[in-house]
Amino acid sequence: MDATNTPTANAMRRALRRAWDGVALDAAEAAVLLQARGADLLDLCASAARVRDAGLEAAGRPGVITYSKSVFIPLTRLCRDKCHYCTFVTVPGKLRRAGHGMFMSPDEVLEVARRGAELCCKEALITLGDKPEDRWPEAREWLDAHGYDDTIAYVRAMSIRILEETGLLPHLNPGVLSWTDFQRLKPVSASMGMMLETTATRLWSEPGGPHHGSPDKEPAVRLRVLEDAGRSSVPFTSGLLIGIGETYEERAESLFALRRVSRAYHGIQELILQNFRAKPDTAMRGMPDAELDELVATVAVARHIMGPSACLQAPPNLVDGEYRRLIGAGIDDWGGVSPLTPDHVNPERPWPQIDRLAEESAAAGFELRERLAVYPEYVRHGEPWLDPRVLPHVRALSDPETGLARPDAVVQGHPWQEPEDLPASYGRTDLHATIDTEGRTGDRRADFEDVYGDWEVLREQASLPVPERLTGDVREALAVAADDPARLTDDQALTLFHADGPALDALCRIADDVRRSAVGDDVTYCVTRNINFTNVCYTGCRFCAFAQRRTDADAYTLSLAQVADRAEQAWEVGATEVCMQGGIHPDLPGTAYFDIARAVKKRVPGIHVHAFSPMEVVNGATRTGLSIRDWLQQAKESGLDTIPGTAAEILDDEVRWVLTKGKLPAATWVEVVTTAHELGIRSSSTMMYGHVDTPRHWLGHLRLLAEIQQRTGGFTEFVTLPFIHTNAPVYLAGIARPGPTARDNRAVVAMARLLLHPHIPNIQTSWVKLGAEGAAEMLRSGANDLGGTLMEETISRMAGSAYGSYKSVRDLRAIAEAAGRPHRQRTTTYGEVPAERQAAALASDGHLPELLPVLD
Repeated sequence: MDATNTPTANAMRRALRRAWDGVALDAAEAAVLLQARGADLLDLCASAARVRDAGLEAAGRPGVITYSKSVFIPLTRLCRDKCHYCTFVTVPGKLRRAGHGMFMSPDEVLEVARRGAELCCKEALITLGDKPEDRWPEAREWLDAHGYDDTIAYVRAMSIRILEETGLLPHLNPGVLSWTDFQRLKPVSASMGMMLETTATRLWSEPGGPHHGSPDKEPAVRLRVLEDAGRSSVPFTSGLLIGIGETYEERAESLFALRRVSRAYHGIQELILQNFRAKPDTAMRGMPDAELDELVATVAVARHIMGPSACLQAPPNLVDGEYRRLIGAGIDDWGGVSPLTPDHVNPERPWPQIDRLAEESAAAGFELRERLAVYPEYVRHGEPWLDPRVLPHVRALSDPETGLARPDAVVQGHPWQEPEDLPASYGRTDLHATIDTEGRTGDRRADFEDVYGDWEVLREQASLPVPERLTGDVREALAVAADDPARLTDDQALTLFHADGPALDALCRIADDVRRSAVGDDVTYCVTRNINFTNVCYTGCRFCAFAQRRTDADAYTLSLAQVADRAEQAWEVGATEVCMQGGIHPDLPGTAYFDIARAVKKRVPGIHVHAFSPMEVVNGATRTGLSIRDWLQQAKESGLDTIPGTAAEILDDEVRWVLTKGKLPAATWVEVVTTAHELGIRSSSTMMYGHVDTPRHWLGHLRLLAEIQQRTGGFTEFVTLPFIHTNAPVYLAGIARPGPTARDNRAVVAMARLLLHPHIPNIQTSWVKLGAEGAAEMLRSGANDLGGTLMEETISRMAGSAYGSYKSVRDLRAIAEAAGRPHRQRTTTYGEVPAERQAAALASDGHLPELLPVLD
């Protein structure tokens, strides 16, 4: 610790007074209080304990300290990192000499778990090194020999077996995880965790630092993991390791970083405050241990920063019996305590007996109660924090009133399985028709205040600077655009994105000229039907007014037969395509998408199946345990022809994490579409704009799409999607602006034509979002395609679009004629439509003969 910044007595008194008065502390005051000692520390602890007690009272468990009865399963002690204080991690040679495998075998894992169940343990703490196969060939060979693609696949497989064969609840500590990894592991675990340790980057970046040479210990990487856990609604444990060389200011900043994540997502279920204890045979063996006063002060300051509802624990085996001092500082939990296995991270320090903890807690005026691996608040809340496949396992062990462990619970295995079929048809299945006649029941879903994260924090996060109108040379930029759009620099492109008045008119004329040279004058359209097979979704996209909870009045799910019926009906009136997408229904099996494609192809072999957004692809892959490539290949074999490039929104995570709580990151979207293209599955591409974005985001998005197209050639078109604000949660919360202006729409279409030329020749405008007049204007600004007849459309209509849910063939032709252009029907991939299909479409005018019944 840096002793040069010792606080003055006045600074300490002021900080203590603010803490006692319940005033929010800033980082400087927290750094002062971390140095409280003696009487000052007693004063600090008294105010922290008062905050803790208020939180326990509000939570309905006053005077209760909790713990989890667990077994510790060190799945592998190999790791790609080189932390200078760690004795948990070893090397392959030492494992071989000790007679151990590179990983614990399934039999070894299950033996520990079964013995734990016999002792009424309820948590299986699975801890392992980060991505050992990236560093150690022996780890890669073991995984290959046992049929696992990576370590995460083995963690998932063993978690399922623990649930099924022992009844223990897995709490997973696999280190740094990607967003996709969270989707893979959430269905098989009650909770997960990873210590932040510190946000002091220098301790990672500078030679000699405790984390130097450890890629997974970069603070920015670990903070991203915490955020991805929150976005994925995973109950997550994190915390600090104190005394590894950080300053008081750095320690305070680490606590505030944890608070920011906790406030934003409400997903940090507990914070562990752990004191460094030097270990022999490590590079930091000569480093002094963090003193008990350091730990006590850190606990008390953490309590003030995190607030009364936070759950704080300090490992009881690292404090030499000084339990009451930790209770006095504001902890409310002792963490996992095992009657069977050692603390493999600190093997030299055995767990205290549970009876001893109960006695010490009672002496301090607290009752010791057992909890599960997942904290009571998340148990009581259920979805979306607990996956439906894990929820029955949690409920078998928990008290429904308190959310704590049930003392009389029998710890035994229960089946873990994917649902085999689509959920039964239910709810407002006529929404595709009645949305135009009766509208939606309310302007927001019932869990509006919870499902999207903390709106106040989001407002702070979304306070992006208003883009200044650029003063670059518009004439020069227009000249370059007219001569060769590929030569536009980023600055010139941004200047044109801001064009208005005569400059905007000139930009649109240039874009229209480029359109004419690229694809001619024909305005194309597709006779298609949208089939949104469910609107039940818990992802938490803040722009989406379509998603509903199961119990919401407007929620519905279609059966396979209903999906096939709608496809057949579309075929009868001339459709060449069905576009099928749905919400991320928690009960939807990962194979349901295959079933949907097969059902449609079986009923209507000749129809083109354009289905499943990249978010749905990832959902299907993670639920089945398949790779994205293998899942797409199976979908293709089931009848999938192309995929919509929706779920893109803006391909910039700065914007995406404001727009959506839990949707896939930009890099994962790119991975899905490029993998699809490699497999011969083409896709559209899209951009939703006019919310919390700026022209710089539009530019980056279009540049990325052009780069992908140059690599894969897989995009059929680019679709502009103006943000519909009316019922969008992010607008109702006062964060997003009310959609793009007419100027924005013209500039985006024109610039899309220029920036994507000549790579993506087809630019589509949306009559659903802009209406007939707006779509005609876009046809004069560089667009050449009107999309489809749709026949039914609920996503934009639920958001508040006023332009209906279908257009007839004559309607679409009229839009083209209003723009002074000829028209032509096309296939999904812009090919010629068979004469029979054209005749059927003209005969019906693309109208459905009757509405499908509400129920089968």
